[in-house]
Amino acid sequence: MTYLIGKTFSFSASHSLPDLPVGHQCARLHGHNYRVEVVLRAEDLSPPGFVTDFADLSPFKTYLQATLDHRHLNDVLPAAPTSENLAAHLAAWFIENLQPALRPRLATVRVQETDSTWAEYHPAVQR
Repeated sequence: MTYLIGKTFSFSASHSLPDLPVGHQCARLHGHNYRVEVVLRAEDLSPPGFVTDFADLSPFKTYLQATLDHRHLNDVLPAAPTSENLAAHLAAWFIENLQPALRPRLATVRVQETDSTWAEYHPAVQR
């Protein structure tokens, strides 16, 4: 049996994708109100019946606010600031900085730029 939980965070930031064809709207400087959802999985529950306490995810919110919120993502990320690369970046940060202290494993990071567009990153299964 596998349990899944998720928590959604948000931040606002700008970016541009200059490698796109001339005239492409995403090549121009623009911004989004991003939504980031992390999904954690566990095979069993810890008392009192949690995958993990949602409060354990507070450092992730702190990272988003301190590093990405109201920033120009081209200046922050090591790769082109696409939703796909942002999801992979956030998963790597989560695994390196939060995962060691958490029993559940990160299953998915989903990044939404708009209400109708999103990208997901699924890290390799960790034990």
